[in-house]
Amino acid sequence: MQVCSKCHATSPDTAVYCPRCGADLREFSTRAVALKRYRENPRVKAVRVVVAADACPACQAVAGTYAKDAVPALPVEGCSHEHGCRCTYEPLYDLPLFTPG
Repeated sequence: MQVCSKCHATSPDTAVYCPRCGADLREFSTRAVALKRYRENPRVKAVRVVVAADACPACQAVAGTYAKDAVPALPVEGCSHEHGCRCTYEPLYDLPLFTPG
């Protein structure tokens, strides 16, 4: 399922537009908005695609860490899980080393 970041309506993975407000979910789903923020944040050095333990083969195939400009779009095309794609993005930050002193 996808969630619209504008009106919070849910829609199937195959939907391109929000059924309630008409927003383009390729740009305004909560996952698409999160990925855009991660790409714009200079502290984020990479993005991990996290999948559920019982993810379908299509989702398992995209699990992993990607450069910010190479992250696959979610929902995963071809997801066959009964509840739809449940993959999420997780930012990996470049944090300065802590030196006590």
